[in-house]
Amino acid sequence: MTTTYNCTSDDQRTEGLQHAQRAISEKKCIVLPTDTVYGIGADAFSPLAVTLLLASKGRSRQMPPPVLIPRINALDGLATDVPADARALAQAFWPGGLTLILHAQPFLDWDLGDTKGTVALRMPDDEIALDLLSLTGPLAVSSANRTGQEAAQTASEARLQLAESVEVYLEGGFRPVKGTAALPSTIVDASSTPFRVVRQGAIELERLREIVPSILGFGETLGAEVPGQQAEPEETASGDAQGDVSEPDAVEQEPAAVEQGPAADIAEPGATVQAKPE
Repeated sequence: MTTTYNCTSDDQRTEGLQHAQRAISEKKCIVLPTDTVYGIGADAFSPLAVTLLLASKGRSRQMPPPVLIPRINALDGLATDVPADARALAQAFWPGGLTLILHAQPFLDWDLGDTKGTVALRMPDDEIALDLLSLTGPLAVSSANRTGQEAAQTASEARLQLAESVEVYLEGGFRPVKGTAALPSTIVDASSTPFRVVRQGAIELERLREIVPSILGFGETLGAEVPGQQAEPEETASGDAQGDVSEPDAVEQEPAAVEQGPAADIAEPGATVQAKPE
């Protein structure tokens, strides 16, 4: 039976987190708040759970969800060959509105969809989300809405769209906090060089370039004048983004990523990036 918990109440928050943890262990879907928008989450290591998540949203395997993690040191357990610049970006902007597309660890027993061997990772800056992630471990999370509809900014909005396909709704109030722009996470493809922004969102390009000067902005090619990089006319950056992570997270990867938020929804490399909230 679908249950909504008011997580602004300490008693309901504790009960809701426990119920959500059980639901995740039973391969069911839950809805949780993130620092961007609300996300629908499922066990990242269960193909069945991820299939149910995609079905709830009405989307295909060509738009795999990103993965939310509870702490930065989870990065190396899920991704391999992590570049030093990617670590620097994570240190600077996690927890927060940045999703990184990286090469996935090849030995992991998971199936997020057609990721082309990549995974989109984010650590959300939301207390309820982090508390849940500390109980469940990494979660596949996409924006809590039907594909093509507006991303939910409360659990009640999410329930209007997702209804009984979700076991537990964790209501934490308006997301993002009122007075804050409802932006998805910024998605950076760090799986090839140079890095490039495949969805512009909460973290501005100028801030990213303070850490990695050579990063390409959304739609820029190698021929563009990018700080710290020599122009090469007619050559384009390799690898496209993953999809719509509205955060949650959410482009949710909202490509292996473009909320793994909710985020954001993410499409696999080579797909068109949808600039919707995760």
